Amino acid sequence: MGRWGDGHHSTAHRTGVPTMTSALTILGLGLMGRPLARTLRRAGWPVSGWNRSPLEPALGAGIALCATLAEAARADMLILTLADSPAVAAVLAGLGPYLRPGHLVIDMGTSDPARSREHATALAARGVGWVDAPVSGGPEGAAAGTLALMVGGSEGDVARAQPVLATLGRVTHVGDAGAGHTVKVINQLIVGLTIEAVAEALTLAEAVGIEPRRLQQALAGGFADSQVLQIHGSRMLARTYIPGGRVATHLKDLRLAQALAASAGLRLPHLDDTTARYQRLVETGDGALDHSALHKLLNAERA
Repeated sequence: MGRWGDGHHSTAHRTGVPTMTSALTILGLGLMGRPLARTLRRAGWPVSGWNRSPLEPALGAGIALCATLAEAARADMLILTLADSPAVAAVLAGLGPYLRPGHLVIDMGTSDPARSREHATALAARGVGWVDAPVSGGPEGAAAGTLALMVGGSEGDVARAQPVLATLGRVTHVGDAGAGHTVKVINQLIVGLTIEAVAEALTLAEAVGIEPRRLQQALAGGFADSQVLQIHGSRMLARTYIPGGRVATHLKDLRLAQALAASAGLRLPHLDDTTARYQRLVETGDGALDHSALHKLLNAERA
């Protein structure tokens, strides 16, 4: 018997539909995993967490931590919030001996859609469900339960995941396994290019003598307004670039978008240009900064 009891006899396994007695483990307690775990716990879900590296006590506060993957796998649902597809593959390999029919794996990171389809097929052969449910809205949305979730998977697997995912925000089922990650890659293209546009706009405002915060206020509610202008724009103006999403992570996402475009026979010039700018930030040692640091790069070029 584990911390949450024997999963073979849980309500979720008898009915196929998770209830508030269904145990969840968040695997990957980074910038997104921690607020996701706390939001789910606050809503009444039994949540534990597991991280590949030791967490500072303050970061893990309020989250029941599993010491091993064997302990993590006692939960009914395993929610992955990991950096990339290689990390997902590594954790799934580690979970392999402990996965059982009736488990549901939910990948909420931004991963390669083709790899997601491979994982779904391999897990289905073992009676394990798969849902890719990447999100948009950042750590702030995760903490508030206001994320946009783009979900791929079979109707049955998505129905099982729905009560948990709906706790975190607005859920849209966009297609079969891998479709959620495809939509997230497109989302990241839009976000990356919008951050570039906002960084250029604020740099221009500063150069011609317009007070940037007044610019934000003037544009609020109009066609040029966006969460990127208000949230990332404020990070740019503060020049702190404390990560909500890291440059290196967004570079990985934009490269996925380039690969997706290439598979469709497309070349997207603005995507290529913005990807190159993120690459320059990484090369100059700023890969761990918030992706709003495109503003820093533009200012350096301006100087």
